[in-house]
Amino acid sequence: MNNDIIKGKWKQASGSLKARWGKLTDDDLQEVDGKLEKFQGKMQEKYGMAKDEAKKEFDKSYS
Repeated sequence: MNNDIIKGKWKQASGSLKARWGKLTDDDLQEVDGKLEKFQGKMQEKYGMAKDEAKKEFDKSYS
């Protein structure tokens, strides 16, 4: 997914991401602020995922 689209719809997306990925806090999602690379980093940190796996999971969550 395009980073500009993600950033534009971040407030919408952050609620559903938090519901699906309970280890992500409001602070985590504010820090990410629609930046895919930061989201991947948080997923790696919180869930022990590889970067590619985090991107795939984000794409699944968002589609």
